This record gives sequence, structure tokens and C-alpha cells, in this order.
Amino acid sequence: MALPPIFDRLRLPVIGSPLFIVSGPDLVIAQCKAGVVGSFPALNARPQSLLDEWLHRITEELAAWDRANPDRLSAPFAVNQIVHKSNDRLEADIATCEKWKVPITITSLGAREELNQAVHGWGGITLHDVIDDRFARKAVEKGADGLIPVAAGAGGHAGRQSPFALIQEIREWFDGPVALSGAIGHGRSILAAQACGADLAYIGSAFIATAEANAEDGYKNGIVEGRAADIVYSNLFTGVHGNYLRQSIVAAGMDPDALPEGDLKTMNFGSGGNTKAKAWKDIWGSGQGIGAIRGVRPVADFVAELEAQYIAARRELEAKVRL
Repeated sequence: MALPPIFDRLRLPVIGSPLFIVSGPDLVIAQCKAGVVGSFPALNARPQSLLDEWLHRITEELAAWDRANPDRLSAPFAVNQIVHKSNDRLEADIATCEKWKVPITITSLGAREELNQAVHGWGGITLHDVIDDRFARKAVEKGADGLIPVAAGAGGHAGRQSPFALIQEIREWFDGPVALSGAIGHGRSILAAQACGADLAYIGSAFIATAEANAEDGYKNGIVEGRAADIVYSNLFTGVHGNYLRQSIVAAGMDPDALPEGDLKTMNFGSGGNTKAKAWKDIWGSGQGIGAIRGVRPVADFVAELEAQYIAARRELEAKVRL
């Protein structure tokens, strides 16, 4: 199945994943201008009234870019909605997104039929992130247009399954848009995601190490200096299993190799989890693919590098196939 027309403007088949605290208008606008989908969690705009200002700015700046660059139109942007019952501003955020006709809505931690209907009502599409085939089926049954399989190694909240297994099961019954998440930080990994059966790559951690990201220098440098071995998988901090930078856990005074279990029922999502150390302010989310990140630079430079790597990987693969 061909991708919806909304993705026709992409320079690369990439969605920049919504990063709690880190993703804001600066990062989203830079991503869209560079030709990949930029996104941010609605909850990053605090207070709720700030969401309207952010969407106003993003919409106006991208429209201005398109007028000035008709041969390099911006990619669409997305807003992430946390559907979990602990999110008490969901309805207000959806109403604000309807006002600005947000083109793509990414839903997490729950699927709601009425939310998908609302997005379709203003002409947008919904992508739902899932960690296994069971949740994928539920999301599509409730009206999601596409899926984001969050495989093992993805930054932040992540599943345990191999991308090969997860994509294979989903593609047995679903032919809609699929964006694969999990340790993608290099152009060859984008091609690999497509070879697995995905349409798009979902990249998060690598964008933390960019000039436009709203992250402190220690976090950005941790992404650059880190390797896969520096990633710890735990549900302590939000009640949902996720991947985090080891050094941030150590800096918070905890032993990353002896973390207790968390409890989603006793925490308020986004406010600090089950410890005094706050996710994602103190405990830094990160995926296993950060070994490919070589430095902090502007989004435009990083996307250009991804594109060069992607093209080179395609040529290399074509040469191998000919052999």
C-alpha cells in the first residue's frame, strides 16, 4: 500500500519521534525544513495554553518557508498525545490541535476510537505506537491509520521484541503505514527498516544531539559519548518499561544494575515517576543506536548526513544484489 499523500514532501522516509521535554518548536521546525517529519508531545507545552502558541508558530514559520522555497517544501509535523487516563488535559489538547488542523497525530499509551475520529474529522491521520502485535490489532480496530512498532532498543518507552519479529507479525495482516522505531541512528538503518517491511524510520535519540533540541549539554554529550552498553531498561521511572542513559541514573544516586520495579498505578505520568529523580529531566531517555552519533550539530547537517548514508547504503545493497 502506498503511503498517504501527506508524506509526499519527505526528503527521507523519516519521522523525528516526539521527545518529552526535548522536542519543541525549534526542533520541529528544523526537522520539517530539513525534509523529515518533526513532532513533539503536546504535554511539552506547559501550561496548556502554550500549545496554541506553539502550533501557531510552527504553522506560520513552515508556511513562510514554503513560500520562500517552493522547490524544497517543508515536511508535515506531528503532535503526540498521551492517551493514558493520567493525562487530564487530553481533551483540551485535542481541541487545540483541531483548531490548527494538525496533519499527523501520534498516540501513545492507549487507543481511543473517538480520538481517531476527531483527527479524521479535521483531515489529519493518526499513527499509534505499539510494542507487540496484540496492541497493534487493537489500535487498528479503533481506527488508527498507521502503526509505529516500538522494538527492542528504542529510546524512552520501548518494547522487548526484535524488529524482525514485530514487523513480520504486523505485516501478515496490516498493509497501512508503518514507521519502525528502535536503535535507528544511521542512514543504513533507515534502509534496513524499509527492508524489514516498514515504510518509514522513527528516529528519536539521535535528534537529542542537535543544536535545536531542548536538552542540556550534559544530555547531548551523553548521547554522543554513549554506546549500546550504556543503555538501561527499567520501568522504575514512569511505571512503563523504557531505555535510559546509565550515567544519568548513576548521577541521580542509584545503581543502574539494581533498580526496583516501578508501578504505573502509583505515578502521575510526566511528573517524576516513582522516584525523586524525574523522568525525563533527571533520568535521560536514550535508545541503543547512539553509537552511530558522532557529534552535536544542527538538524539540517544531521539530516543531510543521514541522506548521504542512506543513498550510499542503497547503492551498496544494489551492488550486492547484482552479484
